[in-house]
Amino acid sequence: MAHAMRPERWLHPTEKGLYCAPGDFHIDPHRPVARAVVTHGHGDHARPRNRAVLATPETLDIMRIRHGEEAGGSLQPLAYGEAIDINGVGVTLVPAGHILGSAQVVLDWQGTRAVVSGDYKRAADPTCAPFEPVACDLFVTEATFALPVFRHEPAEAEAARLIAAVAANPERTVLLGAYGLGKCQRMIALMRAQGYDRPIWLHGALQALCAFYRDRGIALGELRSASDADRAALAGELVIAPPSALADRWSRRLADPLAAFASGWMRVRGRARQRGVELPLVVSDHADWPELVATIEETGAEEVWVTHGRDDALCHYLNGTGRRARALALVGFEDEDE
Repeated sequence: MAHAMRPERWLHPTEKGLYCAPGDFHIDPHRPVARAVVTHGHGDHARPRNRAVLATPETLDIMRIRHGEEAGGSLQPLAYGEAIDINGVGVTLVPAGHILGSAQVVLDWQGTRAVVSGDYKRAADPTCAPFEPVACDLFVTEATFALPVFRHEPAEAEAARLIAAVAANPERTVLLGAYGLGKCQRMIALMRAQGYDRPIWLHGALQALCAFYRDRGIALGELRSASDADRAALAGELVIAPPSALADRWSRRLADPLAAFASGWMRVRGRARQRGVELPLVVSDHADWPELVATIEETGAEEVWVTHGRDDALCHYLNGTGRRARALALVGFEDEDE
């Protein structure tokens, strides 16, 4: 990178988000902009009312489902691995392994390659394409679980615990709190892979995105509306709902609900107790500490910028390895596991 332009000269944070100056576009802006490149469909990354949006076809479809006519003025799909030129900047999207359609943004300009990860995970997921590491000079990484204490359990084992809880509680409804985009569909697919073939009941807020995943070829088995069933019919069954429904009036329709929650934050016992969760499941769609460190090493990046999350610990570790690491002052991102 000695003869290439330093990345902070052409890629830098602004009040609207990370901005690529020569390309004149923002990546995952948190306020409306003229041109946006969006990494994935979660609401803190895919915001409405940008005049032009570039993203994978799946992400654009998710934005249409969630935002309707406000998804963006002009929506341009870009398939994984397809390269385009925006004002002299090469732009390619590669899988991030986070949710269906999630992508890393690869930027090539004047001999320098920067990769903006968006959110990502390294664990296998039957509902989305796996993460692909890309060699680069600069890697912009998330840091949601960037503390050494965060080491996620194998998701398959956690799904098996959920299946066992349903079998062990024939008089109760097992109520699983799971984020509606990505986590819900992943948990269903994991259970199906382990042979759970009974109907799974859904809160109304989860139905449209599950239907979208099915339309994209993700097998989810028989799904039913929990709103159409009475209390007796839901005894001994699994119901999936948004995390907010675990303790609200909606859950009163269930048979003595046993609250479960699938999140990387379930590693923290205090969070489980605070939410009244009986069955905490450590399943996250973000990389844990070992995966973050291994991913950065795989990229070969000499410079690392750390976005939302536990940036202090990761920057301290990376600077100790001889890399240049700094935290980005990006705002507007949240943890969808919550």
